[in-house]
Amino acid sequence: MNSMLEGMLETALYARDLDEAEAFYEDVLGLEKITRAGNRHVFFRCGPGVLLIFNPEETVKPPAPDALQVPPHGTSGQGHACFRVSGRNVDAMAERLTAAGVTIESTVRWPNGGRSIYFRDPAGNSLECAEPKIWGIEQDI
Repeated sequence: MNSMLEGMLETALYARDLDEAEAFYEDVLGLEKITRAGNRHVFFRCGPGVLLIFNPEETVKPPAPDALQVPPHGTSGQGHACFRVSGRNVDAMAERLTAAGVTIESTVRWPNGGRSIYFRDPAGNSLECAEPKIWGIEQDI
């Protein structure tokens, strides 16, 4: 069966402190902010996709009658997201994170080639920067 899915368009993580999350993703990771809606969400451009950071206390509320009809959603606890990083930039990203006071929890060299580094955002979400070849994906997009 062929899938009609073409890839991931957006990834969502949750953080109660959006000011802290906004500063981390914009200033530490260097993502371009697309928009912020009060204490509900902040969205970032990430390569060809979008990273959505939602406040879980706000996204469980039903939408106002005049708002976009996005159904309530959310989660409790930490999530995980992996950022695609070229092999030549894994070490540079680790250095950037360390310089910003972010602890690298683990560095993994995968059996099929490629490396990952793992760290946490201020909300405790597990983040990973990895070479695409860990999943057999060609390096360049």
